[in-house]
Amino acid sequence: MDYVSALLPPVVMAVFFIGVIRVIVKTQGGANKAKEDAAVDAALARLEGGPQPSATSPKADA
Repeated sequence: MDYVSALLPPVVMAVFFIGVIRVIVKTQGGANKAKEDAAVDAALARLEGGPQPSATSPKADA
């Protein structure tokens, strides 16, 4: 029975690892892919565009 207690933790961890990998693969893409891509594109555009005036800042020509 010592071999069962020696093999149980690695087997449990392997099953858990496979489950995590399956969840990661299944959640790639899907319905939220376009929304996630748009959020990343907006963040990159803000970074590349430099400082942007905020919506609460007073207008210069007012």
